Amino acid sequence: MKRFEVILERLAEKQFRKLPEPIRKALRTWTLLIEEEGISAMRMIPGYHDEPLKGDRQGQRSSRLNIAYRVIYREQQNGELVIISVIEVNKHDY
Repeated sequence: MKRFEVILERLAEKQFRKLPEPIRKALRTWTLLIEEEGISAMRMIPGYHDEPLKGDRQGQRSSRLNIAYRVIYREQQNGELVIISVIEVNKHDY
């Protein structure tokens, strides 16, 4: 069985400290879900609206933490370990 580990890249760590507490909590919940159940379990939950990105962000994915905030990440295989690198957490412009 594959193991999943979520890490925050430098920009995401900096953004995390400035996020409102409910968004930080939502990101922690998102992280725990992936590390405990796997990335496919998270993608099956419709509320996250997980989707691949296009253009300059090809190879990256986006998941909603709430209506305004989303997490941008990429997935990397390292043998039996799948590393989910959180690139940024931002307020999405609609």
